[in-house]
Order: sequence, then structure tokens, then C-alpha cells
Amino acid sequence: MTKKIRNIRAAALVFTLAAGVSHPVLADILVSTNDGHSALVNGAVVATKSPQPDTLAIIDIGSFPPRLKSSIEVPGSVVGPPMAIWLAPDESWTIITASTKLDSAASSGVSGNSMVSVLDLTSTPPKIIQQLEAGDGAASVRVSPDGKLALVCNRNAGTVSIFEISGKKLTPAGTVDMGKQSGPSGVVFTPDGKSALVTRALDHQVSVLHLDGNKVTVDARPITTGVTPYTIDINAAGTLAAVSNMGRGDGDASVVNLIDLTVQPFRVVDSASVPDGPEPLKFSPDGKFLAVGSEFGTVKPKSSPFFHENGALTMFAVTGKRLKYLTSEKVGGWLEGVAFSRNGKTVFLQEMGQNRIGVFKWNGSKLVRVTNLDAGTGPSALATAWP
Repeated sequence: MTKKIRNIRAAALVFTLAAGVSHPVLADILVSTNDGHSALVNGAVVATKSPQPDTLAIIDIGSFPPRLKSSIEVPGSVVGPPMAIWLAPDESWTIITASTKLDSAASSGVSGNSMVSVLDLTSTPPKIIQQLEAGDGAASVRVSPDGKLALVCNRNAGTVSIFEISGKKLTPAGTVDMGKQSGPSGVVFTPDGKSALVTRALDHQVSVLHLDGNKVTVDARPITTGVTPYTIDINAAGTLAAVSNMGRGDGDASVVNLIDLTVQPFRVVDSASVPDGPEPLKFSPDGKFLAVGSEFGTVKPKSSPFFHENGALTMFAVTGKRLKYLTSEKVGGWLEGVAFSRNGKTVFLQEMGQNRIGVFKWNGSKLVRVTNLDAGTGPSALATAWP
């Protein structure tokens, strides 16, 4: 080896090491919000008799078995879609909403909340760096692809809060009035950042929002889905959105919809039947699969004719613009968030009824539970840095 080549390689090594210091390799983490103030009694969410702090759990899923890295107290809530947390693509910070809080004056012991918390995950331990108000019943939160805008659905207020983002700081920039009877629940941005979709659980439709900087307007044409559209997701390619419809909670089978985002106006192009009460829903990172968790009566009183001991985790193949049923497994109850590992081979499911996160191996045709993870009291929403 010549001296010149040795010098080049040495310089390359120094550059690589320096780059490693400046730009550390991202860890694969899963973030879980955990509601410590709510309980399920006779089919209703009420204050638990022994309240615990709400928390954020940071879980290392880069190796097996997954392990809890750290936990911090931060307001959260199980009420609303399991989309009450957003994680930055570089995993350095997160936004969490809390739609309910303890309230001794309320008949259930809980009432609406409007809290939004911003956390820095690079510090040890992670810390809250900002807390501010959205609207009553602040639920789902998502950030635009360029990182400049955040939207929060306020289910009780019937509004969507707009926040501008600079660094890791949120600044209120207005609200969109969807109507008191709209029940805005889930929100996602299209990859070009020009549109967002909002599920409206109370008047059974999905609205398209048009975005121009911090100016947000509602398209006059609603998208017709099923009854009580709730959780929503967009595939990594930005070509399809999927919506879970909770139904009326009366034991009838429910549906999930696919929305075609490649045409104008956006429209539903396929629907598939699932057991009653599909709440968690997520595309795999490659967009080839869709995971749907159904409550299936697990949140009903045991005296109800629709009560079941087990919920269901159903897997679909996404072929073109169609859903193809693959398999369904019995799981726990009171299901909340679902997420895939970065490679799509592991599925994580929050089973609040059992106070755990189920960990399943997925090979494209079969689900196998391999372990359960204790992330803290009441796992209620999940997020990863990848689609």
C-alpha cells in the first residue's frame, strides 16, 4: 500500500469518526403514551380509583427482546384515537396531547383537557420543554412533512388547532372550525404537505384540508366512509390512506376504507369488513400490509350480549388499491395503538385491558406472539419515526 493511499484512508477514517460524533446513528425506538388516570367500568371510561401519573415510555426495539429505555411523567389520555403522539423523524423530540384529565367535579371523575406537551428526547432523562393549550378534547397530533406546521384535532371543541413550528417550539397560529357536531378525531398530512385529512367521528365523514403556509381551509366535498371514522393512516408512498370506522358500538361488524390519494378529488376505492370497533390501524413501512385491531366487545360490560374476552388483530395485504384479508389473531382487550418495526417484521399492539404491549412476529402470512412488554400504566398511543 502506497503512502498516498494510506493517507487517504486515514483521512477517510477521521472524517467517518467525526461524522459519527456529529450525526449519531438513529436508534430504533417506539414511544408509548400511558394513561394512569382512566379506567374502564361497565363500558365507560371513568377515573381510576388509584390514579397513577400519565407517562411517556421510550422503548428500544432495535434489538430483541425490546426493552424500556426510560420513562417520564407527562399528561396523556386514552380517550380519542391512538394518535395522541408524534415522533420526529430524527427521534430527537416528540409532541403529546392529553384529551382528558382528572376532575372530581365531573360525574365520571374525568373531563376534557386541551394540553399539548413538547419533549426533548436528546436530554438524559428526556424532559418537557414546552406546554401549551390546543382546544377541548385535544386528541390526534401530526406534523407536516417539512416540519413547519402541526395540527391537533380537538374532539370536544369541534376544531383543529394550527401551530407553527420553529426548532422544537410550537406557536399558536389559529384554528379551523369544523362544527360542534363534527368530532374531529384523526389527522394525517399528505407527503407533499399541501393537504391533510381529518376524520369526523360525530358526523361520519372525512374532510380534506387545503394548506397554504399556515392558512388552512376545508374542502367543500367530504369523503364518505363508514360509521364513526376514527383512526387514519397514509402509506409511505402517499398514494393511499386507510380509515378505521368504529361503528355505533352495538355489536355489528365494522369496516375499514382505502382512500385513493392519486386522483382529484380524493375518494374511497375499497372497503373491508372487520370485527366491531376497529381502533388501531397502521400500514407497514413498505405499504404492503395493513394491521387493524378491533375491540370486538372487549370494552363492553360482561352482561352485554356483545361482550367478548378477546379482541382481534387482523392483517390485510394491500394489492394495488384493494385490501385482501390474510389472517386474524385473538388478542387482548381495549386495544389502542399498533405499530410496525422499521423492517416490518414485528408488530406492536397496545392492549390496555391487560396493561401491556403485545409483540408479534410477522412473516407476511402468520402472526405469532413472542413476548409482552410492560411500558407502564395504561398504554394508550404509539408512534415511530418511520411511516
